[in-house]
Amino acid sequence: MNRARFNSGIFILEGLNAVSTAFYFNYLFFFLRIQFGFSSFHNLLVCALNGFLYMFAAYYGGRFGQKRGYMKALGLGLVIMLVAMIVGYGSRTIPGTIAAMVIWTLGVCLTWPNLEALTCDHQDPKKLPRIIGLYNVVWSGGGAIAYFSGGAIAEAFGWRSIYWIPATIFAIELVLVIILSAAWKRICVEQEKNPFPHDDEHHPEGPKFLKMAWLANPFAYIAMNAAIPLIPDLANRLGLSAKQAGFFCSIWFFSRMTTFAILALWQNWHYRFLYLVLSYAGMLASFAAMLLLNSLWMIVLVQISFGWCVGLIYYSSLYYSMHVGETKGEHGGFHEAAIGAGIFGGPAIGAASLYLLPHVKGSSVYGVAAVLLIGLVGLIRIKGSRQTRSE
Repeated sequence: MNRARFNSGIFILEGLNAVSTAFYFNYLFFFLRIQFGFSSFHNLLVCALNGFLYMFAAYYGGRFGQKRGYMKALGLGLVIMLVAMIVGYGSRTIPGTIAAMVIWTLGVCLTWPNLEALTCDHQDPKKLPRIIGLYNVVWSGGGAIAYFSGGAIAEAFGWRSIYWIPATIFAIELVLVIILSAAWKRICVEQEKNPFPHDDEHHPEGPKFLKMAWLANPFAYIAMNAAIPLIPDLANRLGLSAKQAGFFCSIWFFSRMTTFAILALWQNWHYRFLYLVLSYAGMLASFAAMLLLNSLWMIVLVQISFGWCVGLIYYSSLYYSMHVGETKGEHGGFHEAAIGAGIFGGPAIGAASLYLLPHVKGSSVYGVAAVLLIGLVGLIRIKGSRQTRSE
């Protein structure tokens, strides 16, 4: 199996992982609302718990893959997620449902850092920007499809399908990991014998852009993961069923996927601060508008803007993580850990705002927007700082 065919196998794995994890996690909040009567406050707390665990486990998931092997780490993660889905399917209580989510989080932290590393390690440096672009299109496309169709699937097959459908997909992924493992070993051996020429064409401000992207991406995930647990509330306010909410509120997912495709083909955005800072500012404004407006058509336009902005920010983080430095697994783990910080921060801030200002309409949105503004200031300060000699 040559590298091109192996890449195809990894992209299939990635797409399956994106569909299954997005379907489970995004519709878990509808499930908790419908089955147990969870409010927006409770959903935000659940999402914050997920992010808190992800923040630490993803970093160690990347390091584990770097030391023990990406394929071994990926397979272990899939086994853990499969166990989590079995636990969740069999549980009828809130503690059991939350326990399943915790186990799943520990498993998923072994998958994404190592899928990123398998995509980028031992790769021709000249092809890396396009490979990363395709990687982004695949996972975001899978997530968009899952969110778009998830509500209809859950209503058609019952809400416990958020467990057995992902479990089936995880089992298929495990088979693919076993098939691809031998090919990956051959690729590693071949690259040790005939390594690609070292890429010495790093931008002089590469470390600085890596820091800015690692700062901006958690804040983007603060916005995204403060929004996702509130979607059931938004749907209720707009009179949308779970199926209709899946159709309508998936627009920004598709916008993000389209952004990844455009940025993969048009690479002049690399190391351009203006694009990064404008995307951050647009993300902040779009987040607030998406959750505060009551006009369906205005929310459609805002979702398109939001998808573009978070797409460029995410792409920046992953691209600079893989382009600056050689330890793909560890950098992938740090990239995912930064995402975990955002997944924790957004819901935690939203929940705190609801708790402290329960009678203020949109208090969670305003609280998160204020924190996003702090991130914008930090981004500008990093750009204005001088690089040290160690950089």
